[in-house]
Amino acid sequence: MPHSPSSGQLAAGEREDGQVSRLLTWLSATAIVFLIGIGTKAWFAGHLTHAWVLWSFIGLIALNMLYFASTGNRARQKAGMIVIVGLLFTYLIASGGESNTGPLWFYVFPPLLFYLTDLKTGTAVLLFCYLIAVVVFQFPGLPLVSAEYSMDFKIRFFAALTFESIFCFVLEASRLKARNELLILAETHEHAARTDDLTGLANRREMQNRLSMEFSRYQRSGHHFSIALIDLDLFKQINDRFGHDAGDHVLREFAELMRTVIRQADVAARWGGEEFLVLLPDTSLLQALTLAERLRSQVARHPFRFRDQALPVTISAGVCSIAKARSLDDLLKQADLNLYNAKEAGRNQIAPRVRSQESGTSASLSP
Repeated sequence: MPHSPSSGQLAAGEREDGQVSRLLTWLSATAIVFLIGIGTKAWFAGHLTHAWVLWSFIGLIALNMLYFASTGNRARQKAGMIVIVGLLFTYLIASGGESNTGPLWFYVFPPLLFYLTDLKTGTAVLLFCYLIAVVVFQFPGLPLVSAEYSMDFKIRFFAALTFESIFCFVLEASRLKARNELLILAETHEHAARTDDLTGLANRREMQNRLSMEFSRYQRSGHHFSIALIDLDLFKQINDRFGHDAGDHVLREFAELMRTVIRQADVAARWGGEEFLVLLPDTSLLQALTLAERLRSQVARHPFRFRDQALPVTISAGVCSIAKARSLDDLLKQADLNLYNAKEAGRNQIAPRVRSQESGTSASLSP
């Protein structure tokens, strides 16, 4: 199965694309200045055709810059630059430039190519350019080919270009490997900072961030939300009777069970110890009570076992809607008070009171 990039990798890729686009803009401007200077030198040296060809490439680069400025298409910007530079170097190899020094500019191409493309694409384009250079060097009588090179120059040119290409490939591969390792390490630390190690749910800090975001959304657009504060009944007795390994097993299994009951948009977190908090976006109090009761019923029926021993597990929950609170602190206090009332009323129930699903009736608030 192919590995899909994470949000961190996508964000890093977007930042890198932005940096490449800015660099390409500066490189394009610099190339225009160089082409103006070299073309002017060729003009005064009497190489009029060579000067006009170089100046024509200024127009191509300027058009590529204008196209990117109007569309913002980074992929087309990179592809356009690669094609223009490839055509320029092909011309310089075929014509020889001034005093047959044109091919020497080709040494600029490999590092630029590997920086702008991935390793496979860069290698393929570079091999194609190699092929063009070989054809020009071996068949100087071809149309549009006016330069001839000595065997010593050809050997030195290809030897130096091959070494540079391999060197650039290795450097870029090492850079990409180090970059990916850093991204994975950063994402691992970020995930660890937001996740409870035992259950894999969000931790308290992450839930507090989510609550703040949801409360801000409620203040901006009026989208109501609710929370359910859940406690595993008499959890200390499980630890005392069956051991802490059994207690950890119950916490993990309850977290898995809760994932199957809550909706995809809901956020579940381990709030602390045996307490869990579920954030229910776009949910009224009655809808939250219905979901909490469904979870309570599922837990009561679920056979929790550890090393062939049946474990008595039930939950109590306090539910509250933002419509019943003035602030996040008030919301959490109301949910905590409702949880306390549920436990005082005998545990294994939801507060405010809601009719059990096992009775065959729909959930509703008790009078």
